[in-house]
Amino acid sequence: MSTGWSSEWLDFAYMDLSAAEHLLTMRPLPVEIICYHCEQAAEKFLKATLVQFDREPPKTHDLIQLCKLCCEVDTRFEQLADSCIELTPYGVQVRYPSNLELDESDAVCALKECRLVQDFVCQKLGYEPESKDTQSFGQTMK
Repeated sequence: MSTGWSSEWLDFAYMDLSAAEHLLTMRPLPVEIICYHCEQAAEKFLKATLVQFDREPPKTHDLIQLCKLCCEVDTRFEQLADSCIELTPYGVQVRYPSNLELDESDAVCALKECRLVQDFVCQKLGYEPESKDTQSFGQTMK
């Protein structure tokens, strides 16, 4: 197993998660950006898993595909399928002006699904961030 590069992926995942949590306090609420950062964090948590098990992560934003690849390492990743289905559209759709009707409940749901991925992956990899408070996580990396 490879731990060095996977911890870099995890560090980046926590930065996205921290950004999403911080943005949740802003008004007006940047829902699309929060959802995007939640997708990005989940994507990086899954890619960290692949790297940890010496698998090259594909250059994709498709969390469903990444989850399937993680299932090849450990079938218990199937538990994350619903979270991945929920978050995947936010990796691309929110980058472009569209008619997506998102509100605060979507942002809260995206954060919840992201945290499910975070908790599962970090438990699986035995990883704990330097700071359990993800809002201050980026500050611990300086």
